[in-house]
Amino acid sequence: MSDRIVDYVVVGTGSAGAVVANRLSADPRNEVVVLEAGAKDSDKFIHIPAAFAKLYRTNYDWDYLTEPQPELAGRQIYWPRGKMLGGSSSINAMMWVRGFAADYDEWAELASEGWSFANLVEYFRRIESVQGATEADEGTGGPMHVSAQRSPRAITRAFLDAVAECGYPIERPNLPEPKGFTQTVVSQHRGARWSTADGYLRPALKRKNLELVTEATATKVIFEGTRAVGIEYRTATGLQTVRARKEIVLCGGAVNTPQLLMLSGIGDRDKLATHGIATVAHNPEVGLNMLDHLVAPMGWDVESDSLTGAERPAQLANYLLRRRGMLTSNVGEAYGFIRSRAELSLPDLELVFAPAPFYNEGLGDPHPHHAVVMGPILLKPQSAGEITLRSADPQAKPLIDPRYLSDPDGIDRAAMMQGLRVCAEIAQAPSLRGLLGGLSQPATGARVPDEDTLAESLNRHSHTLYHPVRTCRMGSDANSVVSPTLAVRGVDGLRVADASIMPTIVRGHTNAPTILIGEKAADLILSAN
Repeated sequence: MSDRIVDYVVVGTGSAGAVVANRLSADPRNEVVVLEAGAKDSDKFIHIPAAFAKLYRTNYDWDYLTEPQPELAGRQIYWPRGKMLGGSSSINAMMWVRGFAADYDEWAELASEGWSFANLVEYFRRIESVQGATEADEGTGGPMHVSAQRSPRAITRAFLDAVAECGYPIERPNLPEPKGFTQTVVSQHRGARWSTADGYLRPALKRKNLELVTEATATKVIFEGTRAVGIEYRTATGLQTVRARKEIVLCGGAVNTPQLLMLSGIGDRDKLATHGIATVAHNPEVGLNMLDHLVAPMGWDVESDSLTGAERPAQLANYLLRRRGMLTSNVGEAYGFIRSRAELSLPDLELVFAPAPFYNEGLGDPHPHHAVVMGPILLKPQSAGEITLRSADPQAKPLIDPRYLSDPDGIDRAAMMQGLRVCAEIAQAPSLRGLLGGLSQPATGARVPDEDTLAESLNRHSHTLYHPVRTCRMGSDANSVVSPTLAVRGVDGLRVADASIMPTIVRGHTNAPTILIGEKAADLILSAN
């Protein structure tokens, strides 16, 4: 396909890229090529919900590590990112958590009114097919199935009873302003994962005007002057190019998109020069302003009813024959929102519950006992990091430095410590107290963690919730990387459509909002062409 010319080239088939490829190719007059660095999503572990950790550090994972984090005991934090059809929607925990209406209204303040919740809620209706939908803002006929869990653990109900005993409301998921806790709804269909490869890409590939190229890693955007005209990419047979008559859309995510922009000469001119890269457009915020959700899990041993044993033959048979049982679990079976400080107008923490010993992110030797995990997630971090180039070699992984808990006033650390205290309180509520044994993460054996144990959980066991955003910030200001129409500033014919454009991070999870970005981007592109 070398030097082929089409109307649009889309880079990436993840939560946004699969959407963009589908929507652009819906018009048979548009010729579209979509490039995917990974392989097809054929591995069985992609589709079995509870098995997603088995994809970590495989060929289906970009397998990133951060720089050492001084505030987290100098640890490097593992960052899995999906490298296959569906991208990270094929490797995530399937939690369908939109975020707050206020989050999108904040986007509107920083970009344009078209990004307000009132203007975006129609996209959620377009995207979703919500099982048992009853609310006007829920979608019923969209390509993404949003389902109730088929076989949640009984101890998950005990957790929800415990939070109610602590005074928190139980409510339906995805209210415009959540105030309490809920059992997770999941991006699954009949007990199997439902990624954007399932919902968007596979149906679109039936069209003759859409071509997919897998195991094709984009290495550079090709420019004529300051107009993007093509993509150079590497396959097993070497470097190839594909050119675009209309536009190129980068959907590589919050790590790979800024990396590709910098490799292509879009970034801070001084930093690019250190790698011998000629500047096409001086856009110094490329890769900066990165935000991510940090989670600090604590784990208690229990007698039974966790996902330990999910791989036993009886559970496998139950899944294969009935699509029921432990293997349908998304692991994060319940969650809710709280404030770390009473004076906050909206929650700054999410608490998540997993009826599983999800220790060390599922890597290494399995925990030998039944266990459950709960922990706070920092929703609105004050600390920001960056993505920078390691070298001009496209095959070199970029430098990732989230700078977790680095804000000078210590707001992030204080919030997380308060969230851990609330988790300890919930663990002592009547519905859970008799079910939980001693702490096995951190491994103190105590039933009730003290302050030192809470701090150890934060410093030694916290990790990413896999939600990096804002490395190609959208804004109405001239310093933003992309405009409110997602056009890359300083060049023509190039847009970004993925989580990297978020002006702020949502109080929720990033899969649903990123799919929304793909839908919105497609409308913006089609209206301009």
